[in-house]
Amino acid sequence: MPSTPKHILPTIVLAQFACTSLWFAGNAVLPNLIPQFHLEASSLSHLTSAVQLGFILGTLVFAVFTISDRFSPSWVFLVCAVAGAGFNLSLLLANGFPALVLSRFLTGFCLAGIYPVGMKIASDYHQKGLGKALGFLVGALVLGTAFPHLLKSMTEGLPWRYVIWATSGLAVLGGFSLFALVPNGPFRSHSSQPDFKAFFQIFRQKEFRAAAFGYFGHMWELYTFWAFVPFILALYAEAHPETPLNNPLLSFTIIAVGALACVAGGFLAGNIGSAKTAFGALAVSMVCCLVSPWLFQMSLPLFLGLLLVWGLAVVMDSPQFSTLVAQSAPAQAKGTALTIVNSLGFAITIMSIQFLRSLQADVSPRYWFLFLALGPLLGLLAMRRLLRSTAAVK
Repeated sequence: MPSTPKHILPTIVLAQFACTSLWFAGNAVLPNLIPQFHLEASSLSHLTSAVQLGFILGTLVFAVFTISDRFSPSWVFLVCAVAGAGFNLSLLLANGFPALVLSRFLTGFCLAGIYPVGMKIASDYHQKGLGKALGFLVGALVLGTAFPHLLKSMTEGLPWRYVIWATSGLAVLGGFSLFALVPNGPFRSHSSQPDFKAFFQIFRQKEFRAAAFGYFGHMWELYTFWAFVPFILALYAEAHPETPLNNPLLSFTIIAVGALACVAGGFLAGNIGSAKTAFGALAVSMVCCLVSPWLFQMSLPLFLGLLLVWGLAVVMDSPQFSTLVAQSAPAQAKGTALTIVNSLGFAITIMSIQFLRSLQADVSPRYWFLFLALGPLLGLLAMRRLLRSTAAVK
């Protein structure tokens, strides 16, 4: 078997970064949308949930019809990248809140053919070292998610539409680059027709269930933390009016630093295994949740330091969970398994985001993020089987 060409993984990583910049494009320009469309503060949770809901429906469709296992995943990636860029641009034509929500929903639907399909493509090229490869890939997702905040900071004073144009252009470029440079991988297992049983059968495997439930606990925390980072910074600035903060730039930094954690986690997993790496990162992020009530009383260096640690830990485990899912799934349904787990995981993010929104009227903001610890706690409990399996193998 010939070695994988050196350009394959960098191309997948760059394409993933470019296309996932669509994810938080709406969040980055929300401060401009609020006065233009007379939106309420709760619009953040609704617009974020719209993207997540679109992603969930998309992943369900892709999983039930085994799209990424039946068709060339590079072709699927390209179609979804171009369509997602178009729906992202439709934000410019919105004339009210329902249109904004629809634009974000359809963008999320297309992301279902980008994020999990990118992981599927990577797994088709890497039987060994998958944890390291997915570390780079999820790192690209993190940078793509954070990038609109950086664009917003760089274009301060310019029309907010520039952020939307830039992210859509990046997505188209990423889709065509991957399609042109990354053919079907040597370890791809092709499925010729829909396998409706696969959706249910994969959860019968105990190792797969343990990896999936650990991932679900991780997802309860991840996107809610990312979505509320600008809000955390705004709350700190309100409590410390003498401390000026560059909210967009700091939001980018706190989210984007997770990309380094994903890459570092990939190398660490090569030494101690994906299960132990994911378990450790999940434990650290749970501790961050538990100390969050004291965030707004901290000095600025300590406040930003804790947020950076949280930004590192909250996503470091993500590629390792994807690795564990891919490794424990049947070869002929690997793409479907990744898509199903992503779909259910993102459904949990909506529950988490809306749950925090429901607390706003009755609970002090300092205690909101304490509730995020529930996900990591349950995820750690689910992962005990994987840790025992790892110990047994050694």
